[in-house]
Amino acid sequence: MNKIVLSLIVIACFFSSCSKKQDPFLISNKSIGMLTDSTKVTDLERIFPNDSIVKLSVNEAIQSSNYDIEVFDKTGKKLLVLSPNKMSDSSATITNVKIVDPRYITTKGITTESTFGEIQKKYKVSNIQNTIKNVVFFVNEIDAFFTIDKKELPAKLQFDSNTKIEAIHIPETAKIKYFMIGWN
Repeated sequence: MNKIVLSLIVIACFFSSCSKKQDPFLISNKSIGMLTDSTKVTDLERIFPNDSIVKLSVNEAIQSSNYDIEVFDKTGKKLLVLSPNKMSDSSATITNVKIVDPRYITTKGITTESTFGEIQKKYKVSNIQNTIKNVVFFVNEIDAFFTIDKKELPAKLQFDSNTKIEAIHIPETAKIKYFMIGWN
């Protein structure tokens, strides 16, 4: 009897040690830590139990046209900015996530501290857009877009928003300002 109980305890310990804990900072296709493309605003307290979640009041959101929800760790450092698909609706899902904290890392090792060259070596850049102050490039594999300040570009490209910018125009050492994951 004792051998059976002991065997069951050993087997239970083995299986519980084999279960893989999800990395709260891992960015993969359709997930960021515990966030997924179907995460609802009501799920945020459960997903970030030790962190602070800051939502604008309805009046503030209407005045600023900003429905974003900011997530801070317990030390006050901003982690993420979440955009729900509807304002003031607890059943709304998160559609965009701005990655702020460099601890968030893609399965291929990209963080907010990565350069254009590092990203380009690990992912296929699908599209590049030229805006007034930034260059935005898209990586379809992870539903992400990355923003680079035009100050990182050669001088002749910094002030022209009409020029078509190609990957060869962006220095490999160009740092990203931030990146976002977009879910439909």
